[in-house]
Amino acid sequence: MLKNGLLLAALGFSITVPHAFAEAFKFGVMADTQWTTNDATNNPNTVALGIINQILPEFIEAQVKFVVQVGDLTDNGSTGGLDTWGVAAQTLYNNGIGFYPVRGNHEPSATAGNSFLSNFPQTRGLGSNVAGAVNHASPTSPVGLTGLTYSFDYGNTRFIAIDQFTRTSGTTPSTNSAALDQISWVAQRLDNKPVDSHGFVFAHKELIGQNHTDNLLGANPSNNPNERNMLIGAMAQNNARYFLGGHDHMHHRAIVKSPDGLFSVQNIIHSSDSYKFYTPKVPSKDQTYNNSNRQEMPIAQELNSIGYYIFTVDGPRLTVDHYASDNGCGGSLGAGKDCDLKATPSLSFAKRESYGYSLNGKEFIIQPGATFTSVADSSPVGTGWAGTRLAILGGTNTISTTLYDGRVAIQDVNTGWTSQSEVNNASTTQLKSDVLTLWGMENAIGSEEADTYVLSLNYANHSSGSLAIVGKPLNSGTWDKVANRNFGGNKKFVVGAWKAGYGLGTYGVDPVRRTAWAVVNRGGEFAVAQGLDGDLNNDGVIDSRDLALVNQNLNKEANVFPDADFDNDGKITVLDTRKLALICSLTNCAISQ
Repeated sequence: MLKNGLLLAALGFSITVPHAFAEAFKFGVMADTQWTTNDATNNPNTVALGIINQILPEFIEAQVKFVVQVGDLTDNGSTGGLDTWGVAAQTLYNNGIGFYPVRGNHEPSATAGNSFLSNFPQTRGLGSNVAGAVNHASPTSPVGLTGLTYSFDYGNTRFIAIDQFTRTSGTTPSTNSAALDQISWVAQRLDNKPVDSHGFVFAHKELIGQNHTDNLLGANPSNNPNERNMLIGAMAQNNARYFLGGHDHMHHRAIVKSPDGLFSVQNIIHSSDSYKFYTPKVPSKDQTYNNSNRQEMPIAQELNSIGYYIFTVDGPRLTVDHYASDNGCGGSLGAGKDCDLKATPSLSFAKRESYGYSLNGKEFIIQPGATFTSVADSSPVGTGWAGTRLAILGGTNTISTTLYDGRVAIQDVNTGWTSQSEVNNASTTQLKSDVLTLWGMENAIGSEEADTYVLSLNYANHSSGSLAIVGKPLNSGTWDKVANRNFGGNKKFVVGAWKAGYGLGTYGVDPVRRTAWAVVNRGGEFAVAQGLDGDLNNDGVIDSRDLALVNQNLNKEANVFPDADFDNDGKITVLDTRKLALICSLTNCAISQ
């Protein structure tokens, strides 16, 4: 959502964009932090403190409210190792930031469980480091899980951590079945959260791995289909769209379906913050174990990097920014090398991708080679909303990533909306539509470039004149004409409907259909705004003097005066005069015959 002042300079569409509204918050996510016994000075008690101490300042700078760590805090699971993490987390606490970890398979014992509780009482809602979280809860049955499996609320979001290791009661269920008797409790916690709220479930092991065969719900991803159906179904039906895990020491995102095919969630395996990195198995675990009932559609993958994640919860919208550094093994981001680190590397983080969704939007899975024309949505109906309709009129998913295991990634496109009134109530100049957020258009990790597509938004009924789509990055930046944000292309303004064959950078307004459209190759946030396209003499208004300039160049080729070719047919004719008259700012725009 948007707050604070927004200033639109009509000539350049430059808008200073506010952050979001009051309840917006950020949290961080990091994964496996093991270290071996080497380089013990920098990494005591088998904890990758040298890497941790380079990541925690990033969370502090981002002003997150708390950090989630998805397990394998140590390599040897010792009390000393968990104590080391307990001390390391003090850096967060000193800055008013909470820390909510879960155990991994490297700290599976009852002794480690008790040390975990001693170091992190906030998982039970105790102590001074709960960091504003409320409603802490744990299952009462089975016994021995209090504070190990737990949930808490922050803002409009519920977080649920699942522990699948030896309980503090001393019971030792098989790791591969230890989560099964907890799924009904997880489902109950999801069912009981507010309807219009987010939810996240996190654990050390993922729903389907890429290197490891074992996962949260079994020794392989075909095990325990009933529990998988229950968990994925409860998540999907209660707006808990992301499952957060680690274990595989790589960045990997995928849509995972329930075995019965009724529901799906996004499974996010988070980058290693450890000395080691894993390579996906070929064929994939889903192909090997679910070949007759495939359940995973990969979205993105990056190997051999060290990374962290910033989640921004902004009312109904959720945006994740993934940052990574080369792992220090002599490669580079996007072309890293596998190794076991012998010394702590010096890390340099860069944003690798942004993704997200909105509770008031839709999700579209675009297969390789498919068109984007299935992407269509409308903003909510109600007070303050303009009733904006989104349509993608053209474009195809022509550039798709091939993963290490040979599978080709899908595109997971999501829409979301911010109301026109929310923006305009805090603005000195008004947008003419609700604000669309469009996630997932990018072709590859490390680039914001998308396939070329045609975006169309309608504008409010009272609007008239020169209108165009403006855009900006997700959750930041300033509004600008979308043609200025493209990778390449040639800017060209048109009055009239979009036509097939218009090149990248062409944009326009269609007064008959009351829509603005643009040929673009980037995602982000979009809206319709008033502009001055058609102001041929640059005097700040579109009037009869601009019409006169068109008339002075009638029957000439467009290259003589390109801006006067408003129908984009390559010539300047009386049709262009009529087009300009449609978007005149004043009433004295009589057409000369």
